[in-house]
Amino acid sequence: MAPQEHGGQPEVILEVAARLFAALGYDGTSIRQIAEAVGLDITTITEQVGSKRDIYLAVMERAFQSERAALESAAVEFEANGSVHQLFDRYLDFYVEHPDIVALWMHRWLLDAADVAELENQYVEPLTGMIGKAVGNLLPDTDVDIEYTLWTVIWSVHGFVTGGVLEADGELRGPSNPQSLRRFRRTMHQMLHRHLGLPGDPPV
Repeated sequence: MAPQEHGGQPEVILEVAARLFAALGYDGTSIRQIAEAVGLDITTITEQVGSKRDIYLAVMERAFQSERAALESAAVEFEANGSVHQLFDRYLDFYVEHPDIVALWMHRWLLDAADVAELENQYVEPLTGMIGKAVGNLLPDTDVDIEYTLWTVIWSVHGFVTGGVLEADGELRGPSNPQSLRRFRRTMHQMLHRHLGLPGDPPV
């Protein structure tokens, strides 16, 4: 069931559901929890946006549209300037600004919503394929596995955004800490620069 516009409530329901799915996962969130968080009864929720599965699919579609807009824009810039480093910065900045989207995918990679199996092929593959093709066109003669390089970046960024890094003082710090974000960004630039054999020096 597609969400129906009715006083703006479907939009609010999806926003609240997205936060709950990001925090608790699909399996850990009930439609009753969504209804209580929005302040509506379950019947109103289902009439306006459908079942929990319908809500989840709508949330993931919204997340994908946001990701696609950001990555397509970054890909256009990349085709113009050929800067792998700028492409990575655009990718990192988007997910730092949208940690709930990272959390939604992290839950899936931990086997959340296992009965909703089509989303990776529908949403992930087109985006990774688009970026992989662009980088591969820039480096046609490389013997580097571009696909696994991209996934290494994805895993690293998602892990940093959701879990942070255990630093020398024993504290976990993530992107909300400016110094930790700078260290992570610099390290990833160095890794990509050396791994891909790019000319010159990585950005400081």
